[in-house]
Amino acid sequence: MLWNNILKHLPEDLKLFNFLLLLQTEFQKLRRKPVIWLMLLAAFVMPFFAAVYFRALGNLPVSPPLFYRWAAFGFTLFLLLPFILGLLCTILVHDERQSRILLQLWLVPISKKSYFLGKFFIVLLYSLCFMLLTAIATFGFGISSGCISFQWNSFFFLLEKSMELAVLAAFAILPILAVSGLQKGYLFPVSLNLLYLFLGFFLTPVNPYLHPLSAASVLLAGNGEIPGFPVQEFSVFPAVLCICLWDTLALLVAARSLKKG
Repeated sequence: MLWNNILKHLPEDLKLFNFLLLLQTEFQKLRRKPVIWLMLLAAFVMPFFAAVYFRALGNLPVSPPLFYRWAAFGFTLFLLLPFILGLLCTILVHDERQSRILLQLWLVPISKKSYFLGKFFIVLLYSLCFMLLTAIATFGFGISSGCISFQWNSFFFLLEKSMELAVLAAFAILPILAVSGLQKGYLFPVSLNLLYLFLGFFLTPVNPYLHPLSAASVLLAGNGEIPGFPVQEFSVFPAVLCICLWDTLALLVAARSLKKG
């Protein structure tokens, strides 16, 4: 109660300073978890297999958007990146939950909202780094294998869509970050993450506005900019509304989880 009263009277710039210190602490903790950095190697998986696949088919070069769909946008959006981000969410919360560090954090001037926002900011930055590596690997494998020809406008299209995918995936995985603190073990959040991913994958052909990942595919595909994306029609409002509703529910779950400590 005392800290809450103090925080109410703190200047806004000091509150921002405390949040930046929280982010610095989060980055320092990541340095002690090498598995998080090793997971970035998964960014090279789909570009490599896409190059092998199109080389085996022959008839090169192919359309750059078609190659990008296989190498950077297809399974990366629905399975690979969300699974990696889900693991990251579990790792970020698990150790603190296991050792009950959360109870100690509330003794310092850090609000629960800032704590959760700090975790999400780390997930967002990690997603951006992952997709930046994916874009570089996609373009590199595509050029070196002869699958696509070198074009600057094509590369900037890939980079733009990759960053867009990174932001959408981070917001789409917010429910997993919220439920990661409900249990102390790894099994529950990882199993729920897998169920969440497959649910989004199978709901996309049925109705892409029922799940954040399928809604993200609608926003990413735009007006047919990426060929072969499983989106029947393009409508921004229901896709954004779907993601917002799921994320609002996730924030409520996170508030309950953090209240338990």
